Amino acid sequence: MGFGSYDESEQERQQQDTDGDDDDDGVNVHEHDHDGEVSVESDVSTDDLVSRLGEMRDADETDE
Repeated sequence: MGFGSYDESEQERQQQDTDGDDDDDGVNVHEHDHDGEVSVESDVSTDDLVSRLGEMRDADETDE
């Protein structure tokens, strides 16, 4: 094969792949859905966590 030539069988395979079903064209939004629970055990109170979040937000605003 010279420069610019192509393998006709490869070209035919690519054409067959694109002529297949259109099922793969859509997005499946439920592909990665999971059912389950998450639990977290912590010694820190909710008030302390909310207070820390406020501190982080304040620090972020002063950095801008």
